[in-house]
Amino acid sequence: MARVSLRVNGAARTVDVDPTTPLLYVLRNDLGLHGPKFGCGLGQCGACTVVMDGAAVRSCSLPVTAARNRAITTLEGLGTSARPHRLQRAFIAEQAAQCGMCMNGMLMTAAALLDRNPNPSVAQIKNALDGNLCRCASHLRVIRAIQRAARDQA
Repeated sequence: MARVSLRVNGAARTVDVDPTTPLLYVLRNDLGLHGPKFGCGLGQCGACTVVMDGAAVRSCSLPVTAARNRAITTLEGLGTSARPHRLQRAFIAEQAAQCGMCMNGMLMTAAALLDRNPNPSVAQIKNALDGNLCRCASHLRVIRAIQRAARDQA
């Protein structure tokens, strides 16, 4: 066991865990954050995506010790029901979610993209989302939602 200090959604958190435990398990099981989902467990589908120091990363394949003292944002830190993030508002307006399994990854990847590129082209959006799997085929709605969020800088 190791004591690991994390910065999650702006708050300092400390957990006692096996140092090889994937960050996803710590977020879900120890910190009660259920935005990131277990999808493939191999870092290939994107369901577990979080933003760490401004970059979209797969939390299922990242040991918790690699996230020590880094700024981690989960879906819960993006926005709330009362005050949704512009991406969340746009995904609702464009009806981009279907089953919801991929939405965490799509939203967190899009958040990292818009933070570094506030007005991405369709090609840049597609490139950013390339590693996010969606079996419901809502890709066009997701792209429209990200474009809408880019226009809504408020």
